Amino acid sequence: MNLEDKVVIITGAGSGIGAAAAKLLGERKATVVVSDINLNNAEKIAEEIKKNGGKAFAIKTDVTKYEEVEELISQTVSKYDRVDVIVNNAGIGGKHQLKTAEHTHEDWHNVIAVNQTGVFYCMQAALKQMTKQGHGNIVNVASLAGLKASGNNLSYSASKFAVVGMTKSAALEYGSKNIRINAVCPGYTHSALLDQLLSVRSDMGDLLKRMIPMKRFGEANEIAEGICFLASDNSKFMTGQTLTLDGGTSL
Repeated sequence: MNLEDKVVIITGAGSGIGAAAAKLLGERKATVVVSDINLNNAEKIAEEIKKNGGKAFAIKTDVTKYEEVEELISQTVSKYDRVDVIVNNAGIGGKHQLKTAEHTHEDWHNVIAVNQTGVFYCMQAALKQMTKQGHGNIVNVASLAGLKASGNNLSYSASKFAVVGMTKSAALEYGSKNIRINAVCPGYTHSALLDQLLSVRSDMGDLLKRMIPMKRFGEANEIAEGICFLASDNSKFMTGQTLTLDGGTSL
């Protein structure tokens, strides 16, 4: 994949899918800006990339605060003169698995702030820079829950449907500006979010696997491969699309 020397920001890169994608981008010769709300985690991933011969630096960013997102873009441009790609991966799930009538307002506001508003802030700040420099590529991490119904999970589902909608709308707006915008939609993948879901009941893992034709959960590095594809020039005629990596669950 053609990623050599691309300057790539990835949010939520301190763990899970974000960390796997950051490391894979580093292996493929991209310069990786490792962003996370947990600076220690971000620094660990950046150091790992550098130890393996890659180029990376870490920055703390709370994507729910626009001024911090602006600073993320500003520091990247100050250091590398441009932003070729931003991977908007930062995301959370609600603390509770409840039906809509019982869904907590705390979960609603927290999940929407990170998963929806955070992606909007990152897209907006990046698009201003990408428009100025004349090129760019945005990869949003949505979810299978943004393509099909997901019960007892309203805020997460709403936020991920929004990410898919924002991806398509912005891709339409900026296609003529040499800026591509796509999304990956992971299914059930080993991560902190899946661990949280599995903790709800002892047989949850078996129940979920029955819905997956491949009869297993995804691995973070498998989603990272999809992210790298969209971030690379191998997908240069692709915009406004969702790449679903779910072991066949959507079937």
